[in-house]
Amino acid sequence: MAAFAETGGGLQGHTVNLSVLAYDNPDVPIFVGSGVTVVVGTGVEFGLEREGAQAGVDVAPVTVDISARRIELRFLPPGGHLLAAEFNGYVLEFVAECALFDRVTIDRAASNMALAEDAVTVKGDTLYINVQGLSYSADSHFALDLDVADCTLS
Repeated sequence: MAAFAETGGGLQGHTVNLSVLAYDNPDVPIFVGSGVTVVVGTGVEFGLEREGAQAGVDVAPVTVDISARRIELRFLPPGGHLLAAEFNGYVLEFVAECALFDRVTIDRAASNMALAEDAVTVKGDTLYINVQGLSYSADSHFALDLDVADCTLS
């Protein structure tokens, strides 16, 4: 809990798992990524690479930088088109003892991808970022601004 108090709140010091998920029916996923868990600190938390195709689908390489109240995601070469599905995106599951997010907004000024208004959903302490059907290149990126609840670290 000391790391949380020292940073004045936000996501610093929280444990988070990032995985990739794609489905048309949540009971029958098309792709389930292996997931990586880290503690949010300074710098880039995740550098996802291809994992190996499942049903012809693989991870689009990205970096994810999480700060106290912001998440920035940048796509890496070579670029391409993301699978169109009911959900195809990134799942960030934070370890917290309460509903961690009061509000999440897409920072359009700092994003060059056309994320849908409903692309980001929150369920408890988990963010779902749906990028289904979008094209991306090595310079594609988006940013999310977060209103973070005052939760204790687990």
